[in-house]
Amino acid sequence: MDTFEKLSSLRLEAAFEDAEITAMPEEVPAEPNTLVRCPIGSVGGEDHPCDPVYPIYMATLPGGKRIPVLKTLLTSACERNCYYCFARAGRDTPRQTFHPEELAQAFFCMYRKGAVQGILLSSGIAGGGTRTQDRLLAVAEILRNKMEYRGYLHLKLMPGVERAQVERAMQLADRVSINLEAPTTQHLSRLAPMKQLAEELVRPLQWIEEIRRNQPPWYGWGGRWPSSTTQFVVGAAGESDLDLLHTSEYLHRRLRLSRVYFSGFAPVPGTPLENHPPVDPRRRVRLYQADFLLRDYGFSFSDFIFLPDGTLPLESDPKLLWAQTHLAEAPLEINRATFEELLRVPGIGPKSVKAILSARRCGRLRSLGDLKVLGVQIKRAAPFILLDGRQPVFQLKFW
Repeated sequence: MDTFEKLSSLRLEAAFEDAEITAMPEEVPAEPNTLVRCPIGSVGGEDHPCDPVYPIYMATLPGGKRIPVLKTLLTSACERNCYYCFARAGRDTPRQTFHPEELAQAFFCMYRKGAVQGILLSSGIAGGGTRTQDRLLAVAEILRNKMEYRGYLHLKLMPGVERAQVERAMQLADRVSINLEAPTTQHLSRLAPMKQLAEELVRPLQWIEEIRRNQPPWYGWGGRWPSSTTQFVVGAAGESDLDLLHTSEYLHRRLRLSRVYFSGFAPVPGTPLENHPPVDPRRRVRLYQADFLLRDYGFSFSDFIFLPDGTLPLESDPKLLWAQTHLAEAPLEINRATFEELLRVPGIGPKSVKAILSARRCGRLRSLGDLKVLGVQIKRAAPFILLDGRQPVFQLKFW
């Protein structure tokens, strides 16, 4: 099997890592991890099968630009036995492994031909986390230093990574990440009993923040330190949304993670959890909405309304539930509200808040039309606001 056939064969395994989606709480897609076909057909040569399907996904970068990203693994072999994972050691499945130079060459070929504009590079753990991390770093070194690649690079950190390896990854990548998979040690033991949450998974994220705080940014790639993210598996270990968001708040507040991803559990044949039901996709959407509120909207963990079992209600988004509890009987005066207060109104996001504050310097806002021009979703906002002391007229929902 040649290099490009191996890449194509890894498309299902690569789907486990969420793409770099960026969206507002009211716009989160249910399934952001969408495979796209290579726009130039064969990239491996004339002898390669026509129009192969590679693990290429559209990613939205922090600035809003959408680019095609190759998401792949250095190896799908793994010595860990995580109960949910396609690559677990005890699963009978074909494995693929690249040499660092081989994978770097394959990606750079796709990049030069315009098939991709970035890469998310992960791996199964083979020969220990430290050795696997060295091989991932070797790919990044070849791309950056030998091939002079200057595009987007997201580099995964392996359980067992050393601090010096974390620092080197931060000197090569635009983004680094390590998957926590579960919010507590108890929940992780039900998913990945061979992994240690504090020592192997959380500690590298702490090192990332220590390095960003204590070393000048020009040591990082492109003169700045990379962003950091993590990912949870949702719906397989009995974790509640309360557990997940409590940990997420710590990650945003204390470790300054740019994103927390929520991968909805889907059973994989040949694993101990193959008969476990998949997660309701609505739960994943609600978690993303709540996480954006923690990160960008000034909400805290205590602001969310949870059901008795610790889950978020599926029928309504958490921002709307908060507003129905706090603003329905005490609407917010748009012409006097602070930045933080405006952010809590459904239908108003950071951009429209800035537009409102700017417009107020020129005069009072008196109609829903005024707000619509500023980017406000007026149907969502109208029940919770006052305009010049009056509640605007809006159509009530009957179902």
